[in-house]
Amino acid sequence: MADRKKTVVLGASPNPVRFSHKAVKSLLRHDQEVVAVGFKEGLIVDEEIQVGMPPIDGVHTVSIYIGSSRQSDYYDYIISLKPKRVIFNPGTVNPEFMARLQREGIEPLAECMLVLLHEEDY
Repeated sequence: MADRKKTVVLGASPNPVRFSHKAVKSLLRHDQEVVAVGFKEGLIVDEEIQVGMPPIDGVHTVSIYIGSSRQSDYYDYIISLKPKRVIFNPGTVNPEFMARLQREGIEPLAECMLVLLHEEDY
């Protein structure tokens, strides 16, 4: 994979059965720079999960793994990261927030990040 895209995985979990955990591992395997942000501290491989809304520079992509009912608390935070795109993984699609992102000039994608990585279309 030629391009490295700094990716924030929002909703990252230390639980290995969660898709957010698998997403962080897959990003690392694909040599992508990843920042795991979640609700509980822990590790995914050697990547520390940050709790809260940490400031992060140089973000290309935010990949969301939290349900739409919990996303509104993160709208301003995600926009403040100035990503080029936000990926809404299955079960997280939020038309209201997607419309706001478009107005902010940020591309919303309703895709599965794991599939995009697997198909080398990330």
